[in-house]
This record gives sequence, C-alpha cells and structure tokens, in this order.
Amino acid sequence: MTTTLAPPFDFEHFLLKKGDAFDLIKALPDNSGDASIGDPPYNLHKMGSDWDHDALTDKSGRTGVVKSLPGGMKLDREQGRQLGAFMFEMCKQTLRVLKPGAFYINFSQPRLSHWMAVAMEDAGFEIRDILIWNYGTGQTKAASQDRVVRKMKISDEEKVRLLASMGGRKTPQLRPMCEHMILAQKPREGTFVQNWDKWGVGLVDTTQSLDGKFPGQIMSVAKPSKAERGVGNDHVSVKPVKLIGHLIELVTTEGQVVIDPFAGSGSHGVAAMNTGRKFIGFEREPKAFNVAANRLLAAAPKPTGGGGTCGQGPKRSFDVAKYKLPPEQPRSFGFGWAHRQCPTLTAWDD
Repeated sequence: MTTTLAPPFDFEHFLLKKGDAFDLIKALPDNSGDASIGDPPYNLHKMGSDWDHDALTDKSGRTGVVKSLPGGMKLDREQGRQLGAFMFEMCKQTLRVLKPGAFYINFSQPRLSHWMAVAMEDAGFEIRDILIWNYGTGQTKAASQDRVVRKMKISDEEKVRLLASMGGRKTPQLRPMCEHMILAQKPREGTFVQNWDKWGVGLVDTTQSLDGKFPGQIMSVAKPSKAERGVGNDHVSVKPVKLIGHLIELVTTEGQVVIDPFAGSGSHGVAAMNTGRKFIGFEREPKAFNVAANRLLAAAPKPTGGGGTCGQGPKRSFDVAKYKLPPEQPRSFGFGWAHRQCPTLTAWDD
C-alpha cells in the first residue's frame, strides 16, 4: 500500500502526522526538504517495537545488563550498535529527502554520539561538527561504593582499609550538563555558491546568535520550564524551543521546510512555527502526538484585527485547555500558510 501524507500535500502545509517515521518518510519526494533536525530515541533498550510510552517512562528495573550498577549505568555494548543500525535506515531516507547541501542535525547522549555520527556518515552525509547543548546542570547519579564494601565478606579491618583507600570515590558518572548534536550535511552540487544558487541551502546564517556573539559550538539554553512543556507533557526528552529555533535559523531561511521524523511532544514544530518555517513532523506514540498537537495549536498565530486577513482562525479545537484529544482524534493535522498571520487548520482521519 502506498503511504500518503495528506489529501493533498504540497509543502504549503504545516504538517504533524501520527505514524511510524520509517514508513511516512518514504512518502516524501526526493530533494524536497531544506533541513532535518531530529531528536531520535536514544533509550532503545527501553523501547519495544511498539515504542510503548509506559515502558519509556517506567523508572523501575533500570539496573541494566551489568550487575550491581546504579540506574543509568547500563553498559550493554549492543545498545550502541542497535542505535547505529536503527539510525542508519532513517539516515538513508533523510539523505534522499533533503536537498543537496541541506543540513541534518541529530541530538544524542554524549556516550552514544559516536554511533549516531557513524550512522549519519555511513548513510552518505558529511559530518561537519559536533555541537553541544549546555543545559546547565542535571541530577547527579554517581553512586558511592561504601555500602558495597560494608556488605563484603571481609574483616572489619579490611573494610576500614579499603574504604580509606577509595577516599569516597564513586562510580564513573560525572554530573550531566549537556547533550551532543551531530551537525551533518548532504553532499553539495558544485561549490557552496553554486549549490546555494540552485537549492538555497548549504550555508549557515552567522548573524544568528544566542548571546550576541558569533555563533559557536556550545549553546547554553536552560531546559524547558513546566510552562513551556505544557500540561500533561511527561515526554522523557523535551527540548527547549529557544534552542531549536536557533538551530533552525542557523541552517534555513524563512519559508523553508524543516523535517522532524521523531516529533515527540512538538518542540521542533513550535520552533519552526515561531521562526516562519514550514514543518513536517512524524510521531508514533499516541500520547506524545496529542501533546504535540495541542502545543502547536496553542502556539499558532491567531487572527488579528477582527478576523485577520482571511477572517478565520483554526477551524478545529483539540481541547487545548485539558491537553487531551478526543477518542476520534485525526491521525494528522496541518496549518495552511496562505497567510502566516492567519493560519487555517486542516484535519483528517486517513
């Protein structure tokens, strides 16, 4: 069966579609996207084939494969290989969909970012840089080993000696403060200038800045507040709209198409909307899709001046106040960009 994105879809819409990204991205035309900024699921060991939300957010049983390690220290060597294989297939499709010279950015845990970069490179992208999202500080997870020593079947004197030699050292988990972002580029056609002239992509806008300085590799932005996340948003990896907006403005121009195969709770879509870009997002997990839909609706420009240019706003409500979609929710919705100041909402159940 042929996968379709919408009836009709011509890149004049702002589209969020519920479904498997690996199926949906195949419906996008070759050389049609201006950039892709993704936040793929890194936590693959917690994900079944159905990408179950409860399994992803379950905080029990996180000890992992290697015995006696605290939560967060799962050292399954297969995890990186699984991530690489998972992303390689998506990267191949993304390479096909993006225009020559277009940029592809993926977030990654620092200890898995090399696997992410290799998958992108093996698919045909050129790795341009490793960017760092500095979110300030995270929860300290390093675990003291004093309790382990005290349970050892050795004499008290040996325990005292061993504890003294360890000097309070803990497991190798420094305080988390960042995530990596792999910046890659689809190979250009000709020189940078020739590629820009033909496709309108391939160069970065260095006038965009988070701190008033020339844009750098380290981007310091706080994690999203509860207000930014929105009611009911318990997604495990919500990214700040400010950061995503900065990335979008670095690598695209207004009106271009940004693709996010793993839309999550919608931060990338909101950032695209705020910066005047078109957006195509896919999300398989129902609860995240619901939250993303409502965040996009809440962020959509509202008609002004007694009805706006075309006299109408979004035509359908998704119960934004409760952040719950009705049981008959559509599997997709989109905004028409006939007038940016007055978008019209279309929804369908395909």
